[in-house]
Amino acid sequence: MRIGPVEFREVWLVDFEFVAPPGERPIPVCLVARELATGRQVSLWQDELQRRQAPPYETGPDALFVAYYASAEIGCHLTLGWPVPMHILDLFVEFRNLTNGKEVPCGNGLLGALAWFGLSCLEATEKERMRDLVLRGGPWSGTERDAILTYCASDVSALERLFRRMIPALDVPRAVYRGRYMKAAARIEHTGVPIDVLALTRLRKHWPDVKDRLITEIDGAYGVFEGRTFKADRWAWWLTTHDIPWPRLPSGALALDDETFRQMARVHPTVAPMRELRASVAKLRLEDLAVGSDGRNRCLLSAYQARTGRNQPSSTRFIFGPAVWLRSLIRPDRGRGLAYLDWSQQEFGIAAALSGDTAMRAAYETGDPYLAFARQAGAVPASGAPQAQGAVRDQFKACALAVQYGMGADSLGHRIGQAPVVARELLGLHRQAYPGFWRWSDGIVDYAMLNGQLHTTFGWTIHAGPTTNARSLRNFPMQANGAEMLRLACCLATEHGIRVCAPVHDALLIEAPLDDLSTAVAIARQAMAEASSLVLGGFRLRSEAKVIRYPERYQDGRGTHMWNTAWGILNGLAHA
Repeated sequence: MRIGPVEFREVWLVDFEFVAPPGERPIPVCLVARELATGRQVSLWQDELQRRQAPPYETGPDALFVAYYASAEIGCHLTLGWPVPMHILDLFVEFRNLTNGKEVPCGNGLLGALAWFGLSCLEATEKERMRDLVLRGGPWSGTERDAILTYCASDVSALERLFRRMIPALDVPRAVYRGRYMKAAARIEHTGVPIDVLALTRLRKHWPDVKDRLITEIDGAYGVFEGRTFKADRWAWWLTTHDIPWPRLPSGALALDDETFRQMARVHPTVAPMRELRASVAKLRLEDLAVGSDGRNRCLLSAYQARTGRNQPSSTRFIFGPAVWLRSLIRPDRGRGLAYLDWSQQEFGIAAALSGDTAMRAAYETGDPYLAFARQAGAVPASGAPQAQGAVRDQFKACALAVQYGMGADSLGHRIGQAPVVARELLGLHRQAYPGFWRWSDGIVDYAMLNGQLHTTFGWTIHAGPTTNARSLRNFPMQANGAEMLRLACCLATEHGIRVCAPVHDALLIEAPLDDLSTAVAIARQAMAEASSLVLGGFRLRSEAKVIRYPERYQDGRGTHMWNTAWGILNGLAHA
């Protein structure tokens, strides 16, 4: 059967119903699959699924597997020990790509996609009722079993209607390529992140007391909290006494969102402990962290959810979502190790490669593009000790990053703690150093406004209109192609048998037995280099590796002080 320009012998529309308690792998309840050309349908209940060693449909090179949010179905394959389909077309991903940047009135779920195309579907209330029946868990009566199978079959029928409607608009080869990542995402969710469960249990048990003492110990240097309440006026006073300029809202009030704190903590390290404390006191819900019975943190990666195509996992369920210091709960199992692999200056490298700016490429190739930028701009000598040029380098780094986010002089000035005139001068130096980049960046905005869209190397699309923020359009090529790079690296690594525990923005967390860890790191870094080369037309980005061997635990320098403080409090409570 020809689907677009690609010929498949069989096309299977597949839907599982399953139960997935927090942190656990999915437990399949039933399966309905239908072959598109012949209409042949297979329905299997839980016990029948568990007796099979392979799915009741082809998974090889001549078959196409169609689903809506396919990583859920592939997760069921992995739980059952079934082979994974070679070719996947995920209608959720393709619906996101067709509508990304547009208003979707009924959401991105299956019902929302059907409504978008004016197709009939099960009533939302009925779908919710049936889903609740599945999630209740068994045992189910015979009547309930029949109802669940009928419901699952109705989703397959809806999937078929949606497929027939969408297929003329799809770039099928690229759609199948995007489906490839959903396999990798399922494997990553199946693996999960190893957690020090004893430490987490202890922290959960004593968290109210720990939280109060954290406020006492850390806020002692700030005097901002009243009980557990952050007081904006006291924070304003502290900023004034420490001569730290702070961004304000149009109303004149201090901007107190976490992103502002994150940006300011980069420039003023003394802000970082307060940022961690606020996040821990106001938002941290340790019970929400999804850890399964095997001690693994698992949650839906929410692939392709962000406009840039990045994953968007829950900020409370995913270990990399809450306060940074909690990441020290990540600890390899006995006899195993972890490696955190991240691209070096990824966004700078992407901008250099895509814009074709030779000076920017040369700066990246030095290994320290921010110092190279300062030297190219004549702000520091071409030679000399980098340590002595550190303060200037930091300003030029902030400028380079600000440019990629489309920041103006006022925002950059706040970030570096300087007057707008200083920031304006830095931005001018960037334009002088990298004219090729600026021609390309200006062209990106013009192209998007004229054509109504932008897309990545591999076709992830953002739709633009008169109200679209120009800054987000300038930033889209770096962020979205960075997302392409991460997805492809995950595909290559998992397909080479590397156990990827989590993708994290511009990084991979992998694990392996200690004897195999060095080899696994080498294979994963090669996957990252190859991914960057494929996305950037042969331009390879560097990567760095931080290795954690049992009994060590993961450490993020930004949260080390907070972790040590919290653990000191816990040890004090144990001896009280």
